[in-house]
Amino acid sequence: MRESSSLSPQHGAADRSDTVLSAEHISKSFGGIAALVDVGFELRRGEVHALMGENGAGKSTLMKILSGVYTGYEGTVSVDGHPVNFAGVRDAEDAGIAIIHQELNLVPELSVADNIFLGREKLIAGLIVDRKASSRAAGALLQRLGIELDPQARVGALRVGEQQLVEIAKALSMSARILIMDEPTSALSPAECQRLFRIIRQLAESGVAIVYISHRIDEVMHLASRVTVFRDGRHVLTEPMARLDEDAIISAMVGRNLLASSQEERHSGGNIVLSVENLSLSKPDAHGWRTVIDGVGFDLAAGEILGIGGLLGSGRTEILEAIFGSSDGRTGGEIQVDGRPVDIRSPRNARRLGIALVTEDRKTQGLHLQASIADNVALPLVGSLSGGNQQKVVIGKWLATRPRVLLLDEPTRGIDVGAKREIYDLIFKLARDGLAIAVISSELPELLHLSDRILVMADGRQTGILSRDAASEEAIMRLAAPRRTISRPAA
Repeated sequence: MRESSSLSPQHGAADRSDTVLSAEHISKSFGGIAALVDVGFELRRGEVHALMGENGAGKSTLMKILSGVYTGYEGTVSVDGHPVNFAGVRDAEDAGIAIIHQELNLVPELSVADNIFLGREKLIAGLIVDRKASSRAAGALLQRLGIELDPQARVGALRVGEQQLVEIAKALSMSARILIMDEPTSALSPAECQRLFRIIRQLAESGVAIVYISHRIDEVMHLASRVTVFRDGRHVLTEPMARLDEDAIISAMVGRNLLASSQEERHSGGNIVLSVENLSLSKPDAHGWRTVIDGVGFDLAAGEILGIGGLLGSGRTEILEAIFGSSDGRTGGEIQVDGRPVDIRSPRNARRLGIALVTEDRKTQGLHLQASIADNVALPLVGSLSGGNQQKVVIGKWLATRPRVLLLDEPTRGIDVGAKREIYDLIFKLARDGLAIAVISSELPELLHLSDRILVMADGRQTGILSRDAASEEAIMRLAAPRRTISRPAA
């Protein structure tokens, strides 16, 4: 792949009339270490432009320069063809540039309206916050975006996907013409993703230019009109998305095929370590108890990787929680370890039996971000580590307990493709070493790549277990299609 330090030929002068933001020959170093080396980037009015690359590729550094977070750098940033030199974030906002970070910057205890206008409150006589005016203005803005949210709702009570929409409304309330979105779907459900995509397309059609940073290749291929790829702080390519396929993008990002792993021959069988029979779980709700999983059963052998598939809310995570003793509900059925029935009432019980669980939310459930890496490994990493490195620390923490069964819930969520491959290779190595592994993934290619067998869930029930030879994306989706709602009260 040819690397380029300037924009590709198709972005020449003939196309510059629609350019709202450009960066030319940008270099930036930290403590003598180059984060960006002579890179270029161009954003046009009304386009969704994907920015991709592994963690450490320089994406965030460039976006922080464009949004006024970093002020010391080499090169030129221009808005509407005019060079600018932002002294801070406020200057960038005044120029119509807003950035929505992966970690949302909202105040949970305030209302939607208060968050939208935070720091720019509408005042009565310049002294008292006019909450009614703020609520009316927020309601009008949300309505224009097609967002059905109560302006008076407390943000902390909203789902993550709804909070993401509040961030977008907040940015547009500042008359943002250029919107930078950093991994906006990393914590969203499929339905929330579709709603976000609809709003993004609507914004682009209205002329807002959007930089869309994501590790999800299938997502950006459907959403973005162009893609720019950085690698090791350098500009690798900028192309119309229609000219590229997934393999080309991955190759540009990491220089290799993600699924071309060093995996050896697949699992050939071992002693059964974990057996689950007729597993059920009920959780309390406003109407009593609701059954969330029912009738789940499987065996897991030493050295085997069992994939667990299904749509969001199908009961995948609840299976692992019930096995690990971390669920807040009532469990039923039988669990055996090495052929002996066991009673797992807490994670401490599970750990003593050699069972480890790496949760989906590594930040709030898997790590103490203010502690050191050593402390996190010793405890059953620090916040400055990339998502991939954080995940390695979480897995390393549990491996230090010498487990025999490893339960992995979305182990590659929110990490770049290079780190994904490293996690894949680690999973395969652990299986070769005899660890029994169960893994949940929402990404079907990943699930097919990792698994020896795949258990599929729908509406809280197990709908089938597919052998590796019988498994395909189509077969999984047929089994994962919802059939009915699990709502009957538990006995």
